[in-house]
Amino acid sequence: MPAAPSEPTLDPEVAALLRRDPLGLVTAVVQQHDTREVLMVAWMDDEALRRTLTTGRATYWSRSRREYWVKGETSGNRQWVQEVRVDCDGDTLLVLVDQEGAACHTGERSCFYRVLPSVTADRAASA
Repeated sequence: MPAAPSEPTLDPEVAALLRRDPLGLVTAVVQQHDTREVLMVAWMDDEALRRTLTTGRATYWSRSRREYWVKGETSGNRQWVQEVRVDCDGDTLLVLVDQEGAACHTGERSCFYRVLPSVTADRAASA
């Protein structure tokens, strides 16, 4: 969603660092700033990143709802942004936050709470 000409836009120097997918999105990996626990993965476009950088509240683009959402706006599980980094290729952002409550919509602290069985453990057991 392009911003109207009178609206503020993402700093051009920051925008130049990004390599977006065909929909104009960049993957955002979200971590707890002090423990480095990976909390979730979401999507940002230029406007979501601009809002995040200027408000200090994590703002994402919902691909399914096709709208911006501020993490915790309805759930109360807010993300207070401490720092945003961009990877060497410019196609992924690392958003370091102070997470209030659960990050996952299931109520779990992290979206990565399910552990898969180990392939190597299965092979070792059958050897």
